[in-house]
Order: sequence, then structure tokens, then C-alpha cells
Amino acid sequence: GMKAFKTTDGRPMLFRPDANLARLNESCVRMAMPEIPEELFMDALHSLVRLDQDWIPDTEDGSLYIRPFVFATDDFVGIKPSDTFKFVIFCCPVARYYAKPVRVYMQQEFIRAFPGGTGGVKAAGNYGATMMPLMHARKMGFDQMLWIDGVTHNRLQEIGTMNVFVQIDDTVITIPTTEGTILKGITRDSCLQLLRDNGFKVEERDVTIEELIDAHRSGRLHDAFGTGTAATVAPIGVIGYKDQEYTLPPVEDRKVSNWLKKELWSLRKGLRPDTYGWMQEI
Repeated sequence: GMKAFKTTDGRPMLFRPDANLARLNESCVRMAMPEIPEELFMDALHSLVRLDQDWIPDTEDGSLYIRPFVFATDDFVGIKPSDTFKFVIFCCPVARYYAKPVRVYMQQEFIRAFPGGTGGVKAAGNYGATMMPLMHARKMGFDQMLWIDGVTHNRLQEIGTMNVFVQIDDTVITIPTTEGTILKGITRDSCLQLLRDNGFKVEERDVTIEELIDAHRSGRLHDAFGTGTAATVAPIGVIGYKDQEYTLPPVEDRKVSNWLKKELWSLRKGLRPDTYGWMQEI
């Protein structure tokens, strides 16, 4: 998914559509599907959003959510790579995804992704297996799962459909994507670049359950948040594990996530120079 925004002077803008295409094509290769030519993708995308630009909300947190997707259309029932496909884009106006800090739950029974699987790409099947654990989490009063890896049952992976960041001491940490289990989020990449270019100490490395809980108990866990197209930057309010809840500092006191959210919002609204070339006008 990606989004279109309206600047403060009413211009419709896309956020990093070239990166979205690259991720779509990487996913297609992994799923034995043909890659979408850039010209076809961009023509379709710009044509659709140009037609639907009046549906882009001009509210502070509003945007037009855009979902390009590809599916097989063979006239055949069986298990084999398909020969024919359909490429579709749909969109809908959306507001803020989470109205309050997210409550997430860690458990080691259900696993989202393994090395060698499809956890690092956008595939519909990745999400089907997460529905039942999510229902359990919500019955316990949580909003999302904070997924743990399936090899050690100890390392953080993702939050629901978002990448995860934590700030321990003065270092902002996010989980590496090299194992193929973590989605290469475009919002994640944007946040990493903004942080590094503005003097923040950043690391891409594994974080264990024990490290996270120890940092909380010792007062060194200053921030934790998810990043993704839908939520942009979603602060975590509470982390649950077994029968304990670990409450994080008040959102208004958090330097990193608040700064990132403001920077991305200012960029998308045209209130700060687009030095990265991320915004594309319709």
C-alpha cells in the first residue's frame, strides 16, 4: 500500500511510488508472478489518483490509501505457477489509523514468519495466519501482536503489519530485514534515513524479549513505535508478556517518534523542502 496526500495549497501528491513499485515487483518475483513494467504502473497510478483526487481528504490526518495488487487468473484448478494475471489498483479515503497509543502483546506460541518463507514480501497469505492470534490478543485487551521469531522464540519481528522501532538509552533500534522475515517497509526506510541524517544514533539489529523487558525495568526504554503506510508512526503505549504489562512513558514526552511523525507530516503537506525527492505530484 501507499498513500496520496494534499499539500496545504491543495496539490495532490504521492509518497515514494517508485519504492512501492520496487517492493511490489520484489514480492511478485518471490511469488512466481511477472514484474509490473514501470511505465504501466506509473500510468495506471497517476491516472487513477488524478480521477479520484477529490477523494483525498484535506484534513490534518487524512489521506487516500492506495493498494496495488496482482492475482492469478488461470482457467485451471491445481498447484502450479500461473500463466495469466490481473493487475489492479484500488483506493479509499482514510483518517488516522490508531486514535490512541497501541497496546501490543508478545507470545511465543504462534509464529508469523520463518527464514526462507514469504515474511519479507507482500503476500496475502502472510496475513491469514495472523487472524486467530490477533483475536486472542484483542480478547485480552490488546490491539496487536508483537511477533516473535520462530527459531529462537526470543527475538522481536514486527507489530501486526508494521515494522517496530525501540529507543533504548540514546539509541534507536529497528529489526534488520536481512533474514527475509521482516517486510522492507517504505515508512521504515524513510524513518531510518531521516534519523541518520539528523544526528540520531541508529542501529539495525535484533532485540530480545529479555533486553526489552530489562530496558523497561531499568528506565532505559524511552520510546517504542510501529511504522507503516496505514499508521505512519504509531506509538506503543503498553507491551504485554505472559501475565505482565509494561507501560511506556507518556507519548507527549517522547522525542523520537514525535519528531519523526512531525517530519513526515510536514514533508507530505509541503511544509518542508523535499530534499529526498520522495513526493511526486499528480
